[in-house]
Amino acid sequence: QAQLVESGGGLVQAGGSLRLSCAASRTIFSISTMAWYRQAPGKQRELVAAITSGGSTNYADSVKARFTISKDNAKNAVYLQMNSLKPEDTAVYYCNAGNYYWGKGTLVTVSS
Repeated sequence: QAQLVESGGGLVQAGGSLRLSCAASRTIFSISTMAWYRQAPGKQRELVAAITSGGSTNYADSVKARFTISKDNAKNAVYLQMNSLKPEDTAVYYCNAGNYYWGKGTLVTVSS
């Protein structure tokens, strides 16, 4: 059923690190820009990071230099390495493909 499946969310202390994973189908992964979005309670869903099929990346200013998006073409997977986490990073993180397909999300909670 689900074409994008996220994993890796959880509870982490401020300053810690977490790596999110998104598994995609081969076809979707190959033709699409992959991205991570997040949505905190009471806030709009926002783009966190994106990576094109060619490997070009973009980041939200709020996570630049702390988060890194990457992909493994052999595994049809995209990752979000999150370092120096802050409480304001707490949100449900969603994998997105081609601005069309969405995963169900994985919750990241950063405690003080």
